[in-house]
Amino acid sequence: MEEITADYSVEELSLPTELKVIPRATVACKSDLGRVRENNEDKFEFFVSEQEAMQARRGAVYVVCDGMGGAEAGQIASELTAKTFIDVYLHHPSHDAEVAMEAAVFAANRFVMDVGRAVPSRKGMGTTLSSVILLQDKAYIVQVGDSRVYRLRDGVLLRMTKDHTWIEEAIEAGIVQPSEIDTHPYRHVITRAISTEGEVKPDIFKHDLQVGDIFMICSDGLTNHVQDETICEVLNENMPPEAVWKLVGLALQGGGTDNTTVIVLRVDELITPAYQANEFEDSYRVK
Repeated sequence: MEEITADYSVEELSLPTELKVIPRATVACKSDLGRVRENNEDKFEFFVSEQEAMQARRGAVYVVCDGMGGAEAGQIASELTAKTFIDVYLHHPSHDAEVAMEAAVFAANRFVMDVGRAVPSRKGMGTTLSSVILLQDKAYIVQVGDSRVYRLRDGVLLRMTKDHTWIEEAIEAGIVQPSEIDTHPYRHVITRAISTEGEVKPDIFKHDLQVGDIFMICSDGLTNHVQDETICEVLNENMPPEAVWKLVGLALQGGGTDNTTVIVLRVDELITPAYQANEFEDSYRVK
């Protein structure tokens, strides 16, 4: 297996980052095997640091991966990807968070691809990756594949990601009509995933944060069975812990044909650190 290394230019190397805003969020997570599968190829992870330096540079990271490849290969791909993405993002030397996000995707892709090449039974394994990163007063979305990120704001649900699937690209090109999605034979064909190509480029989006924003990250085990209108209703009417249980339960009631994983996080506060309000008092300054 090849060693993963990278070169960084001087301007990319980390510089001190001022902590201007601390987003505080309530998070709830649930993953279920479903009614058909014999193992769970979904994986969720999150990392929320209490260290101010880490909060300033990298924020809080939430990830859902949906593995593919049969047997245990998909499970291994999603596990490796979630952990590698978070680890490389947190410790990448660049002061630019988006540079670190992209590098973390590249590293996860390289690692999973190398493991797939080294172990015959895992050849061709891969996974999706959908992440929300709450950094200062922004939400960053990192996307590869067809897991999804939604945001509920002021009662309105918005899908924040684009599925990297043949069917979605065909609809954009006018080849297929939206009404054909549920029955088209290529509706589950993924065009971009971790480890299926030598390199994979993620979609990265940045959005302003507001107190009360609710983000949901999910594998397609949820969206295959639960419509967006129902997701909106559940998120509007329930706190995050109740919401994840109800959403996964609805997926099971709808057939549970795949593993289902849901993370719901609600932005409760956007805190301005005390030292900013007292910037002329040395005792409140970050050293």
